[in-house]
Amino acid sequence: MPPNLTGYYRFVSQENMDNYLRALDINVVLRKVVCLLKPDKEIIHTGDHMIIRTITSLRDYVMDFDLGVQFEEDLGPVDGRKCQTTVSWEGDQLVCEQLGEKRNRGWRHWLEGDQLHL
Repeated sequence: MPPNLTGYYRFVSQENMDNYLRALDINVVLRKVVCLLKPDKEIIHTGDHMIIRTITSLRDYVMDFDLGVQFEEDLGPVDGRKCQTTVSWEGDQLVCEQLGEKRNRGWRHWLEGDQLHL
């Protein structure tokens, strides 16, 4: 059974973020801004429904979705694109797959102790 990720997670550190964003073909200006941000996460996880709020000093970003159900995600405020997104479990990892104009996009969240990793 996957873990319940409900909680508030404070930013601790980031490693290799610029290289990760470069591999995703994110432009240099946006990469620099992202690397300066220290985002917290608030997750509400109720059964197969989740709300993930990424909280930064510039703006918050909210994902509200049902696990395993594809939805249109508007990433205009982030990097100017829209995509079809599906979030589901692979073992104990929450996996996001984004289908759209850019290939191989998405992320994973998992817990190690009380720390949330991306």
